[in-house]
Amino acid sequence: MVPVTPVLLSTLRLGIAGMSHDHVNGILSDYQQGKVIIVGIAETDKALRTKYKERYHLPDSIFYDDLKKMCTTTKPDAVLGYNPVAKHIDVVETCAPLGISVMVEKPLAATLAQAKRMEFLALKYYIKLLTNYETTWYPSYQHVYNMASKDSIGNIRKMVVHDGHQGPKEIGCSKEFLSWLTDPELNGGGALIDFGCYGADLMTWLMEGQRPVAVTAVARHFKMNVYPKVEDDVNIVVEYPTATGLIEASWNWPFSIKDLEVFGDKGYMHAFDKNNTLTRVNDVQTNANITTALEAPLDNPVTYLQMVLKNRLLGINDRSSLKYNMIVMQILDAAKRSIAEGKRIVL
Repeated sequence: MVPVTPVLLSTLRLGIAGMSHDHVNGILSDYQQGKVIIVGIAETDKALRTKYKERYHLPDSIFYDDLKKMCTTTKPDAVLGYNPVAKHIDVVETCAPLGISVMVEKPLAATLAQAKRMEFLALKYYIKLLTNYETTWYPSYQHVYNMASKDSIGNIRKMVVHDGHQGPKEIGCSKEFLSWLTDPELNGGGALIDFGCYGADLMTWLMEGQRPVAVTAVARHFKMNVYPKVEDDVNIVVEYPTATGLIEASWNWPFSIKDLEVFGDKGYMHAFDKNNTLTRVNDVQTNANITTALEAPLDNPVTYLQMVLKNRLLGINDRSSLKYNMIVMQILDAAKRSIAEGKRIVL
């Protein structure tokens, strides 16, 4: 059998900041398969380094104890952050002055104050600061957005986003991931931050970057013995001048779910998962299986990142953009305040 040569996703020289986020498995798998170029990994936890070194056959030469040393030695085109959310700011503090763009796993930051500092650094040093969401690469979500943009269902009046699962411990997240994901300081909260950010990002996208007028949230703590420090269930009402959004985020559901419902004054669309949608207009229901992948380079975070770095006009008004994710952080911050104060927060 003739060996298959892997297709290189991008020519970017990537640096990795941290390995404690379980999503790091994706990029390391791509590296092992020869799809991406990783020039350096900054991680201080020796046991964590050994785990991934053995799992993905990583060379010793790729590891560094210090992010700045890794950046100055290997000179990556961009750095991907797979560290605790509250430590995203540390990655930007190091990379921005060196002129190195950064993409972090969702959400942008643990607090609005951190996000504002990161935004300042990105603008000061002219770098791209992007946020990666799994749902950005769902063909079904893009289909809903495209149809709504064409006025196929009329003006958007309500959006409902469900994101969650049985709980990070219950689904088998690594101990390194759990150690900060369930910490109110390192993650910024529990289910609110982990899953509430998806809905805030999608609504900002669907509403073309509008900032909400008010946010009201209610948090529940059903699993005190499992997650003693953070909430495990949140409902957030996001008010816009002409529409309302409802974000339901939970670590307390019997199954994993990421879905999106959009109600217009003429019709309705529902993305059940990454491929399947339902559309109902004028009492006519259409089910579709969106099997066609998104068009490259908008089908993958690394190819998207390369495109953005080549054309600095891109990545300004989309789900990964700094502009939209600053609005996401405002929504999450208002939700936290609403929970703490027990009232509707006007933005």
